[in-house]
Amino acid sequence: MDVSKTRMIKIISIALAMLIFMTGCASNADPLPSPQPTAPATDVPTEEAATQGQGEKLILLYFQAPTTANPHLSPGTKDLSASRIAYEPLASFDIDGNLVPILAAEVPSVENGGVAEDGTSVTWKLREDIKWADGETFTADDVLFTYQYATNPDVQATSALAYSDVENVEKLDDYTVKINFNKPTAAWYSAFVGPFGMIIPQHLFQDYNGENAADAPNNLMAVGTGPYYVSEWRNEDVLLIGGNAVSTNKIIYDINPHYRESDKPYFSQVEVRGGGDLDLAVQAGKEGTVDFIFNLAVTPDKIEDMESTGHTIVATYVTPFTERIMINFSDPDKETDEGERSSTQFPHPFLTDKVVREAIAIAIDRELIAEWYGNGGVIVNNILAQPPYFASSETSIEYNPERAASLLEEAGWVDEDGDGIREKDGVEMRLVFQTSIQALRQQTQEQVKKDLEAIGIAVELKQIDSSIFFGPPTDTVDTRRQFYADLEEFAFSNKSPDPTAYMAGWTCDNIAQKENDWSLPNWSRYCNPEFDTLFNQASTELDPDKRAELFVKMNEVLINDFGVIPLVNIQFQAGMNADLKGYNLTPWDVDLWDIANWYK
Repeated sequence: MDVSKTRMIKIISIALAMLIFMTGCASNADPLPSPQPTAPATDVPTEEAATQGQGEKLILLYFQAPTTANPHLSPGTKDLSASRIAYEPLASFDIDGNLVPILAAEVPSVENGGVAEDGTSVTWKLREDIKWADGETFTADDVLFTYQYATNPDVQATSALAYSDVENVEKLDDYTVKINFNKPTAAWYSAFVGPFGMIIPQHLFQDYNGENAADAPNNLMAVGTGPYYVSEWRNEDVLLIGGNAVSTNKIIYDINPHYRESDKPYFSQVEVRGGGDLDLAVQAGKEGTVDFIFNLAVTPDKIEDMESTGHTIVATYVTPFTERIMINFSDPDKETDEGERSSTQFPHPFLTDKVVREAIAIAIDRELIAEWYGNGGVIVNNILAQPPYFASSETSIEYNPERAASLLEEAGWVDEDGDGIREKDGVEMRLVFQTSIQALRQQTQEQVKKDLEAIGIAVELKQIDSSIFFGPPTDTVDTRRQFYADLEEFAFSNKSPDPTAYMAGWTCDNIAQKENDWSLPNWSRYCNPEFDTLFNQASTELDPDKRAELFVKMNEVLINDFGVIPLVNIQFQAGMNADLKGYNLTPWDVDLWDIANWYK
């Protein structure tokens, strides 16, 4: 097979359609010895570093507070972003679908001998001029260790699926690694590429490669090969929201004194402010007190108000993110002997019925919801929306509340006692609908409640602070991964032009449960043999056109089975200081992937 002809390196068809990705007190963790940010790299002439650090502090605002800077334990995009300022993958995809080498010396191909023609292996040559921010040398040992760490079941890495097709990783020499796959794979670029491919230092994490992974000091105090390292992680105000203690935080990054480009980065320091809410973020943008605002999911009038002072501009970009309503196929109200809810031991009393799921889907006025997003999103009938050639033209969810009511009647769900709530066999149709605290999501919640109660389904709304909802399932039961509710809403997407890891989120083998610390991606506990068969076929199909067809069919199975309810394809809105330059955002990495190039 000629991989160069299969869009494995360049995914040409996304070039025009895609413009961007996405959709106190000091920490009690004692960091390992930190590098001195003022010390220049010993092998770089100081005159070449004249522009490095000449800018003042770069301030980034994330209303969803990051909880870790370890990319392999990151529960959400906010955490991957905090990680990406310090850590780097071997390569990543740019806006045009090109693989850009970062820690790799070159992009592998069939022509240069890096990619095996039968799709069973790929060999990466590494740059030999890379050092970690503490001065240690980056080598193939770090790549090999990262694989061992991400795939160690005791670590419960959130990045593990990116390595699911890897049989083993060989160190050929200090600067060459060979990845052998357990079957022919077209997605040879899934491992060590993009946000799930960040390499972590063996010398700092080797003692935490197991059940104690969460205890590593460098989960917060990130020391990577990137332009900055974490010099301080401060948890600040603690708020009580919805019964949970929610911390806001401030993360300070200083320049990596051993960074390979002597004239970069421009900014002398980076500060990530985490927590708060979007209204405060809008006000900060209006006043010009921050340089970057993550995910401005607000109404058009608030965008207009923020831009009115000229301090901040809002860049709107197409993303693969799909705002959706997830359906819980397990019962969130029943508990196992171990106290676990939403267990596969107890199927949901009525959401396992396709007729009920269809009634819910077509009772929701999704067009009205999409209108609220303005430039921030368009209505979508697919859960796999980007790249465009994966989006099916055969799916449709037609708003029809009258038909929804009829479907429930025909299925035996009727309001026998006249209280406005349908019941059957002693079970009432009551749902808990949860999501994060965000104005557009609360507006959507109210509309869904109105629409479903109009057809006899009672809905209780639950709002959870973003840092909890999108955080790790520790000391709380309110994360999207545990999904202790009937419905939940959030945006998610494939993190690569290849959607294998994303679509694995609906396979039977990847159901999130307490036994795996909810680290697996099938949070809705959906299980459909037809979907799994298509997924397994796609995993070994090397022909790119046939493979694309299989993913399209997977998407159609999900939508036609009403396994999930897509709402809008997110047009990501980021607040950018009007003087900020140099960013080159991509749909296939976090927004900070090229922060070394940013300047004013």
